[in-house]
Amino acid sequence: MGQTGLLLLLLLAGLGLGVAWRPPKGKCPPRCSCSKDSALCEGSPDLPESFSPTLLSLSLVRTGVTQLKAGSFLRVPSLHLLLFTSSSFSVIEDDAFAGLSHLQYLFIEDNEIGSISKNALRGLRSLTHLSLANNHLEALPRFLFRGLETLTHVDLRGNPFQCDCRVLWLLQWMPTVNASVGTGACAGPAALAHMQLRHLDPKTFKCRAIELSWFQTVGESALGVETFSYQGEPHIILAQPFAGRCLILSWDYSLQRFRTQDELSAPSVVSCKPLVLGQRLFVLAARLWGGSQLWARPGPDLRLAPMQALAPRRLLRPNDAELLWLEGQPCFVVADASKAGSTTLLCRDGPGFYPRQSLHAWHRDTDAEALELDGRPHLLLASASQRPVLFHWSGGRFERRTDIPEAEDVYATRHFQAGGDVFLCLTRYIGDSMVMRWDGSMFRLLHQLPSRGAHVFQPLLIARDQLAILGSDFAFSQVFRLDPDKWLLEPVQELGPPALVAPRAFAHVTLAGKRFLFAACFKGPTQIYQHHELDLSA
Repeated sequence: MGQTGLLLLLLLAGLGLGVAWRPPKGKCPPRCSCSKDSALCEGSPDLPESFSPTLLSLSLVRTGVTQLKAGSFLRVPSLHLLLFTSSSFSVIEDDAFAGLSHLQYLFIEDNEIGSISKNALRGLRSLTHLSLANNHLEALPRFLFRGLETLTHVDLRGNPFQCDCRVLWLLQWMPTVNASVGTGACAGPAALAHMQLRHLDPKTFKCRAIELSWFQTVGESALGVETFSYQGEPHIILAQPFAGRCLILSWDYSLQRFRTQDELSAPSVVSCKPLVLGQRLFVLAARLWGGSQLWARPGPDLRLAPMQALAPRRLLRPNDAELLWLEGQPCFVVADASKAGSTTLLCRDGPGFYPRQSLHAWHRDTDAEALELDGRPHLLLASASQRPVLFHWSGGRFERRTDIPEAEDVYATRHFQAGGDVFLCLTRYIGDSMVMRWDGSMFRLLHQLPSRGAHVFQPLLIARDQLAILGSDFAFSQVFRLDPDKWLLEPVQELGPPALVAPRAFAHVTLAGKRFLFAACFKGPTQIYQHHELDLSA
């Protein structure tokens, strides 16, 4: 018996609960000794059932009970004190103490309890003293003490607590209650062994995780995926070269799934880039053959229709298209991968978009990325023939600023911002993909990730998480999350099943209180995953 339980028994004896009294026949079970208002049972193979309903104190020592089930004490509703000690039971179920609304002292000490249900103490609205000392508890369920507003003393000492995310709620609860809490020391993990629980800082625990689970499949393969908002509703557009179209999806609130809303004909399309200007929707369809086009929807009740052929003499083999704003005007930049063509900047002029500048001729550009550095527009072009080149906007045109050192064979670049810094994810098909950070004059290498067969290394900010997804043609696509303390990407999960087949682009959208990730695949259907936040301290 714990010291606290022993002292309380002596206290109650002093209050008169130990006055000798012979109960009516049959009211004192075998192996029990009874007095006027109390009973002490030792070595009983099970919970005795024939107590007086007016019993105030019950002590059970070295019983053969294996678990406390719901409603175990409904026959003794007047109990003020209940003590279990040196018994072999290991589980306490929900509502084990149901009906004991007058119970003030509950001591479950020196037993073999390894599990206690979260609603085990439900209904003990008069409880002031609770002891679970010297058991086998490695953790306690969250909300175990919910509704116990009268607690003044809690003793949890002598348990082998694992001081991981499972104890976080307990650390957060202790400062909020007007009770003395004895917690003891950690038994693990090794780094925290023997440390007192009261000395742990809840802020050091990382107990939030994420999971991306499959939600829906969109049948045709795709090279690109973009999101945009039109008329206050999120939309998704897929570049589907084999289906020869740009497919626009929206959310079906009745079916709770994505459905086709519109499409435009675009054979051999590699990129479908949306632009919304008020009531008007524009879509740039960059095509390998047949010329790139600009489509337009003048208003929400009208359909998309072809509006303009785009730079047919310059865009011979487009590989990527990006939207950017320059001097308050929308522009597109289309990266051209042919020897004879050139990457071209197209800006709005009157009703259409026309070439404003040719960039990087003869370099077979594979990717364009628009970003802002030092408060000015910049453009980063990745090429099959040289290291990525950074341009800055100056005097109404883009001028070459620098290239990125130690970045050979980069297929594509994507940037993100975190903590006021600008980072780059550089995709390499052969070799390691890289993460770099802008230092004010140059992008510097932070770390590398093995990425054989990668065509996309896409950063995405989903909820509070800065993620980066590394797609692979030969292995599972990997999801990473940025650690803001280390500035490193740490692995979170692999995407699948179903596995992605040659992923080429990722995008996310939030709607109807849910978050979704789209994965456009070149050799398989587009897969949609739902983003979930997990509380590991629950």
